[in-house]
Amino acid sequence: MNYVAGGTPENVALAQQVNSRLRADSSYVAARAFLFRALGFGAFLCLTGIGVGAAAYGWATLNQFDTAAAKIASAMQAALADVTLKTKGEVTLTDNVLKLEGLPKAAGTPTPTKAQLGSDAAPASKAAVNTTFTVFKQVPYLDGQIVTGWNFKDNADQPYQQYCYFSRRSNETKGQVEIKIDLAMDGKTLPQPQKSDVNLEILARNCVWHEKG
Repeated sequence: MNYVAGGTPENVALAQQVNSRLRADSSYVAARAFLFRALGFGAFLCLTGIGVGAAAYGWATLNQFDTAAAKIASAMQAALADVTLKTKGEVTLTDNVLKLEGLPKAAGTPTPTKAQLGSDAAPASKAAVNTTFTVFKQVPYLDGQIVTGWNFKDNADQPYQQYCYFSRRSNETKGQVEIKIDLAMDGKTLPQPQKSDVNLEILARNCVWHEKG
């Protein structure tokens, strides 16, 4: 059995090997500890970033909804400001009924109804229809009457044409005959016929022309 004495080269080499192993183990343990610390710090930063991002997303979402609601409210307000409400029906006042139908009628002035105007009437060919109507003003004169006609286009306030004539009916053996003499057109008296005993100028003074015609 051989014992190695202290301080011998073998003991020195063994001690160096043990120290190297201990330093290697210590470095390994330190490296693992640093790795775990780095992983923990990285996880903390990641979770912090996720939390901040979620908070920012929630704030942006709420702010977007508030902005959209404000825009919708503003658009509805602008739309309602330009709306004109029209209604048609009956308004009851105590025991009386006020009907909002047809055209307004002045006292003593006949006004055509929608049925009389026949707004929906159309030809079989389906061609476009232009609606006009005539207002007659009659003035009794001698044994007849002087008639003035105002021709209006649909929804127009001014007549596009006016005419005036003298009309008289007489009973003949063959029946009743109407005599018609044209007097004026659009406020101007027609030329006097050479072979006529009727003075158109005098009769035309009884024509009733439109106020602004």
